[in-house]
Amino acid sequence: MLARIPRVTNPNVLVGFDTADDAGVYRLTPDLALVQTVDFFTPIVDDPFTFGAIAAANSLSDVYAMGGEPLSALSILAWPSSGDLDDLEQILKGGAEKIHEAGCVVLGGHSVSDPELKFGYAVTGTVHPDHVKTNAGARAGDALVLTKRIGTGVIATALKRGLARPEHVDGSIASMLMLNRAAAEAMRDLEVHGVTDVTGFGLLGHAREMAVASGVTLEIDSASVRFLEGAVEYARGGALPGGLANNRDFIGACVEGSSPFDDLLYDPQTSGGLLLSLPEAEAERYMRRFPEAYRIGRVLDRGPKPLRVK
Repeated sequence: MLARIPRVTNPNVLVGFDTADDAGVYRLTPDLALVQTVDFFTPIVDDPFTFGAIAAANSLSDVYAMGGEPLSALSILAWPSSGDLDDLEQILKGGAEKIHEAGCVVLGGHSVSDPELKFGYAVTGTVHPDHVKTNAGARAGDALVLTKRIGTGVIATALKRGLARPEHVDGSIASMLMLNRAAAEAMRDLEVHGVTDVTGFGLLGHAREMAVASGVTLEIDSASVRFLEGAVEYARGGALPGGLANNRDFIGACVEGSSPFDDLLYDPQTSGGLLLSLPEAEAERYMRRFPEAYRIGRVLDRGPKPLRVK
């Protein structure tokens, strides 16, 4: 469908929707470009304040993935007419506090009446045109590094089913609330070839986008992927979100090999970490700077399929 959407050639569009990147980038001057993104979703936790904060962190993440600094945000709200306004106040407060934590400001927003609650932000940031990070530069020989653990979708599903233990929910929430700001700052002066954030399409979905955009194959060592506490248990118990099955249907044909952790590799993430492709030596430097980061694989010349799992 996207292939049939009219495109306008504009030399100032540095990143459009051609490569399924995390945000668009538009050059204003030789030294300044805008980074623009939008994201919103339905609640994944019970507490309204926490939901608002997670929605904000998730929306900000795309700007960080492009190497940008968030500047301003506009809220997007779908709210049921019968909803509790105290809950709405807490959602907006949680979102605003997380936006402000990023040094960003909320300028306003738009709301509609909708039976199903949805909330998020359109975020605008800035970046130097020469320092834009994209998902299209991964090179054979690069190491693959991930900055957060996997499993938020499975844990959220276990919570909805009354199966999740409080400590596992708390761990997942802490991960989702963590801004990717420090992870992005740690890569600024390194030779980073490709970056994307891992969100709704899961680890393999966003890895596929990087592989296709870069013309390479990404090899994921599933034994090296770190999972949130409880995620493996809940996945094996069948607490699989609907988005996981959708991701598998869409991405499965692009994957060579399998692993005991396949379900979690397709698990849709909320406010997930950054996936980086960078030379071996730079990967070591990055992980020393940002100790939460860890290696999960490597980049190969393009093979029969864009992804290989072992």
